[in-house]
Amino acid sequence: MLAGKHILLIIGGGIAAFKSLDLIRRLRERGAEVTPVLTRAGTEFVTPLSVSALAGKKVFQDLFDLGDEAEMGHIQLSRVADLLVVAPATADLMAKMAQGHANDLASTLLLATDTPVMIAPAMNVRMWDHPATQRNLDLLKSDGIAVVGPNEGDMACGEFGPGRMAEPLEIVAAIEAKLADGPLKGKRALVTSGPTHEPIDPVRYIANRSSGAQGSAIGAALAALGAEVIFVTGPADVPPPEGVTVIKVETAKQMLEAVQDALPVDAGVFAAAVADWRVDGASDRKLKKSKDGLPSLSFAENPDILKTVSQMTKGRPPLMVGFAAETNDVVDHATAKRNRKGCDWIVANDVSPGTGIMGGTENAVTLITDAGAESWPRMGKDEVARKLAARIADAVLG
Repeated sequence: MLAGKHILLIIGGGIAAFKSLDLIRRLRERGAEVTPVLTRAGTEFVTPLSVSALAGKKVFQDLFDLGDEAEMGHIQLSRVADLLVVAPATADLMAKMAQGHANDLASTLLLATDTPVMIAPAMNVRMWDHPATQRNLDLLKSDGIAVVGPNEGDMACGEFGPGRMAEPLEIVAAIEAKLADGPLKGKRALVTSGPTHEPIDPVRYIANRSSGAQGSAIGAALAALGAEVIFVTGPADVPPPEGVTVIKVETAKQMLEAVQDALPVDAGVFAAAVADWRVDGASDRKLKKSKDGLPSLSFAENPDILKTVSQMTKGRPPLMVGFAAETNDVVDHATAKRNRKGCDWIVANDVSPGTGIMGGTENAVTLITDAGAESWPRMGKDEVARKLAARIADAVLG
């Protein structure tokens, strides 16, 4: 998929730089040409020799190297690639990019380029969470910079949390999606997926049996067609697809906020199984048994994400696709839901216990549109996703 593509890889100065060596290998396995740029701080973690050996090319390092400038000036170097990738993108590099600094080769290339740019952030969790870094991240996203990761986990510094650089294969998948020449190239799609968890107290919550498998498959199918996919997911069993921007949430309220922050998009696919209710006034302490009997729980209605976005007067996606998981009278209930919510399409399925669909690997859906109800045969969820993605592409492209 990357055969003939040219990647300019900027390696920042962080412990995650060692992953960039594997990233070079993975990209070249797929036919990509990789031109490496190593920052001065990056040389503290990987050597120019190892980078050059894996890339099969010269490593560029110094903005004022006369030999490099004679061979290929930094302006030309910044524009000959199909994509500039910064991995790891340190807090310092992100700050330079956001503020337009150009005091070394890497930052100058990033300022001078007219080529798409993707970053894979990597830093200490406190640095990642710092308001300055988050402001820079928001600014970079608004400038059109694609972002992959970071992941959450143990760090070399001994702390735990978000800040680990995405794994090389995740970055490769994001690069493939970014450079995909499918019909949805240049379009943005939003997909919600998985269940939501509504807390009762710090250790208990209300949830459902959704695995997130169908939503994950839809995100992957849209990315394969070239779309930039924003994937908002609750605590699903199935991992999110690679090559998409993942936003993890817990509750319905958090999901609505994440969806609104992701707009505008060309299409929204709302496959998440959002809890209809939440506990009103969830306890901040574990509820205990008592001699007075069971604790009493009162409930409040959760925000209706599909209805809220479908009925927006400004910023509504041109195509709104909802899902209806029903246990009886599937088409009638789903048709009524489409009219009530105000979305364009509803994908209805029968999730009664005997079907094995909720949490399973197959699905049998009926697509409900202005044209009526179209029932599809039972098939794997990946196949359902590809068929739905193709329909979405036809609708978005008109």
